[in-house]
Amino acid sequence: MAMLTVNHPESPEEFEEYYDLRWRVLREPWGQPRGSEKDEFDPVADHVSVRDQEGKLIGIGRLHLNNDREAQIRYMATEEDVRGFGTGRVIIARLEAIAKERGVHRITLNARENIVGFYEHLGYRVTGEGPTMFHEIRHSKMKKEL
Repeated sequence: MAMLTVNHPESPEEFEEYYDLRWRVLREPWGQPRGSEKDEFDPVADHVSVRDQEGKLIGIGRLHLNNDREAQIRYMATEEDVRGFGTGRVIIARLEAIAKERGVHRITLNARENIVGFYEHLGYRVTGEGPTMFHEIRHSKMKKEL
């Protein structure tokens, strides 16, 4: 795997790039408008970004607290050309480390049906049926005890 840098977006420019990747991967393919990639938890959430050796943003993820014992991972996105090379694992590892630093004991997430196996490989288990987004993207609810 190539050298990856894990950090947190801080400047307005870094957040603009972060939200652009989130929108391009998770919203644009389903005709959703810009702005739909953000929600009310963004200002209080932990954001992680991964850059390749050239400094290109290639992956992102977010963690927000549901309560003092549980957090939720949302908005995991990687550039299509780097999928399968460990970027997602790096993001999850950092988000789990942040959760542990916050004293969280459980992480939940809603996984698109085509990526459930990725999360199962990382120790998450399906706990039920999740939402269907944009009338076509089925999700499974998953969780992991830390």
